[in-house]
Amino acid sequence: MLSAARPALADPEANPNSLRRLLSAGVLGALVGVLGGLIGLGGAEFRLPILVAVFGFAALQAVILNKALSLIVVIAALPARLLSVPLPAVVAEWPVIVNLLAGTLIGAWLGAGWATRLASRSLYRILASLLVLIAITLVWTHLGDLGALGLTGVTQIVVGVVAGVGIGVVAALMGVAGGELLIPAIVLLFGVDIKLAGSLSLAVSLPTMLVAFARYSRDQAFSVLRDNADFLVAMGLGSVVGVVAGGMLLGVVPEIVLVPLLAVLLLASAVKVWKHAN
Repeated sequence: MLSAARPALADPEANPNSLRRLLSAGVLGALVGVLGGLIGLGGAEFRLPILVAVFGFAALQAVILNKALSLIVVIAALPARLLSVPLPAVVAEWPVIVNLLAGTLIGAWLGAGWATRLASRSLYRILASLLVLIAITLVWTHLGDLGALGLTGVTQIVVGVVAGVGIGVVAALMGVAGGELLIPAIVLLFGVDIKLAGSLSLAVSLPTMLVAFARYSRDQAFSVLRDNADFLVAMGLGSVVGVVAGGMLLGVVPEIVLVPLLAVLLLASAVKVWKHAN
């Protein structure tokens, strides 16, 4: 049930599926996909502020659209991942997947529920704060010394579930797949190679996103997908093409140059989103 404190959902344009708008969605979706692909991610963390600041969607609308687009990108990325990391290698790590899912599924349901009840101002501020968190995590993961914590037994399982809940909440609130948080968590908690961790993150994020999606479907804001179906398709196609192109360019730009630039972009986006709260 929507909070009475939240204003009516924004109508981004009188004609939300105009040709100009659809072309812009496709091009910007592709650019975002390239940015994500360059570092092995889907780019949803860069797409969210564009949905808010460029296309004028209200916070909750942007989150739901971003979640749908993240689903499209993740599903499209699965075949490529299976080529680089064989399915048996992923299945062999099923305890890791189950451990994290035990938390992320709960977190996704809780996070999506909170998002639908928050006033728009609060949600904008939370999204801005989470963009800062993602920027910090991005730099730490790609430029820091990421090594296993050496946890075992019950401690490892409990920490895995707790971490999963937190990741599920963040992913639901932002409408992202959560790979930017899942990958370092898998490496730290379970000592998995970072390449395999990328594939395991997809195995965790897909059902997690579906749970959040199911929770969002109970809110009136979910109609944004129906009202902007052409927009969703245009940006989805652009995002998939961009992620593939960015993946082919992976390693072309040195991480020591690329990662700080992307972190600055996320921080600037956080400021932009925060201003929407006012």
